Amino acid sequence: MLDKLQKIKDEYQAIEKELSHPDISSDPQKLRDLSKKQASLSEYMGLIDEYEKVIKSLQEDEIIIDNEKDSELVKMAEEEIEKLSAQKINLEKELQVLLLPKDPNDEKDVIMEIRAGVGGDEAALFAADLYRMYSRYAEDKGYRIELITSSRTGIGGLKEIIFSLKGNSVYKKLKYESGVHRVQRVPETEKNGRIHTSTITVAVLPEAEEVELELDPKDLKIDVYRSSGPGGQSVNTTDSAVRVTHLPTGLIVSCQDEKSQHKNKDKALKVLRSRLLYEKQEQQRKEQGDARKSQIGTGERSEKIRTYNYPQDRITDHRIKFSTNNIQKLLDGNLDVLINKLFEEDQKKKMASTK
Repeated sequence: MLDKLQKIKDEYQAIEKELSHPDISSDPQKLRDLSKKQASLSEYMGLIDEYEKVIKSLQEDEIIIDNEKDSELVKMAEEEIEKLSAQKINLEKELQVLLLPKDPNDEKDVIMEIRAGVGGDEAALFAADLYRMYSRYAEDKGYRIELITSSRTGIGGLKEIIFSLKGNSVYKKLKYESGVHRVQRVPETEKNGRIHTSTITVAVLPEAEEVELELDPKDLKIDVYRSSGPGGQSVNTTDSAVRVTHLPTGLIVSCQDEKSQHKNKDKALKVLRSRLLYEKQEQQRKEQGDARKSQIGTGERSEKIRTYNYPQDRITDHRIKFSTNNIQKLLDGNLDVLINKLFEEDQKKKMASTK
């Protein structure tokens, strides 16, 4: 473990040296990449410093015990060793968790896709609630949100919305949100007070860089058309909307929120690239024996990762059998209680698999 910790320290110091170089400001992409890497390593550095201080103090106390003739000083050193030894064990446990194999996508920005599943207008309304929840969470964490495309309903719901989030370790935080979210509540459109069950699918895709996945123009069919809003009314008088079809896989991505055809095309290609990279990585995991399923389901009620039960004001994450209350607080962006719990359970499973 000490060798691994030393490598982390060396890498962190090398990054610091690069960031202090006056020429770094002339390369914004490199500056951004190094800053993100430094931020990801900084969580190690505090623990490493603390661990090294404990080790040094233990060594100093052992020297006192071996060489000091003053019995009072020896007794104090022995008492301190007992406390420091317990502290050392706890720090080693924390460091072991940090040193577990990392998901190579953890430091990446993400593209999130939210779609209404079963439930009609009510599903679309809750899809809008989830978009607001993730937006609030992103704002609190300092992530930058960029809308890619959306399809809205006339009553304020969302049939679909795709957006990107940029910041430090976004995928690491939000990857557990992928799957089917189920809501049980009385819809605003329900006159008789009956509880409805609806589903929404969420996909969290690590954003793919062009160098990671190059698209062959011959594999793409690009169509342009006129944008339209809820109910089919015209939003734009020019053919600015873009539909990209990836011929080898049949994947289709449409984008119409920008007034510029060029910007819509760039955003559509960004989504397509991320979807293709994710599918490629999923295939590699399966070939390596990874039993993880695809992130996104079909939107059926039975395929759920989480339930938001309004009558009982309870949120349940079915993967870890964990429940908490106060749905409104969660929908206001306070997701840490769930994300941290999911992260902890994931780490426990990884620790158990390495024993």
